[in-house]
Amino acid sequence: MSVEVHSTAIVAKGAELADGVSIGPFCVISEHAKIGPRTQLLAHVVVEGHTTIGADCTVRNFANLGGPPHHTGYRGEPTELIIGDRNKIWEHVTMHIGTVDGGAATRVGEDGMFMATSHVGHDCEVGDNVILAHSATLGGHVTIGDFVMVSGLAAVHQYCRVGRYSFIGGLAAVTKDVIPYGLVWGNHAHLEGLNLVGLKRRDFGRETISELRSAYRLLFAEEGTFQERIDDTATTFGHSAPVMEIIDFIRAEAGRPLCLPEREV
Repeated sequence: MSVEVHSTAIVAKGAELADGVSIGPFCVISEHAKIGPRTQLLAHVVVEGHTTIGADCTVRNFANLGGPPHHTGYRGEPTELIIGDRNKIWEHVTMHIGTVDGGAATRVGEDGMFMATSHVGHDCEVGDNVILAHSATLGGHVTIGDFVMVSGLAAVHQYCRVGRYSFIGGLAAVTKDVIPYGLVWGNHAHLEGLNLVGLKRRDFGRETISELRSAYRLLFAEEGTFQERIDDTATTFGHSAPVMEIIDFIRAEAGRPLCLPEREV
């Protein structure tokens, strides 16, 4: 299987194109780019800087991958953007390289879908099977767990953590950390409950979902202090890995406060 490069594309000397790569009309590929097997760049795609794209990805028209970070401290250092396998990257998507202070790399996992005009900022860590809907935006240093859905026009503030299997509603402004399995909504976003639809779609069993719901009610009840409720939840549901994932997420050191319910649960 050979490499196909359209006659109007510009591929710099030094770029690494694996077997089966297809580069469409008017694409521009930098000298430090590495593109994995069978990945397709359709038309007018720009791959800048030290960018690695995995195997079997599709990058659609006018996407820009590996551009410099929107960071006043960036001085042209050779930081990276690393994109995993089997991602679908749609029109006008932007993903930026990292910064030296942020770990020097932006990392995107596998099997994601990044819809038109969505953005992954510098130094983000994006998990597997993540969906960013139209115009969803991740600020710098955001951590997104596996199987997260960020709906259209939602924005996640820099340094926020979004736990696995959670759901960000459309137009939400997320300025605080979102627990695993949570569902957040609003401007600014508040915790609306658990992402029950997503859990059912991902084949979580009825017993697991029931335990998560019971743990959620205990964790965010009005009685006692939050620390007491955390400890009580850990004691009661210590046998449940999903519940303990929430507890460990809350207990971990974090750069942002926690997204909490707006009203009683």
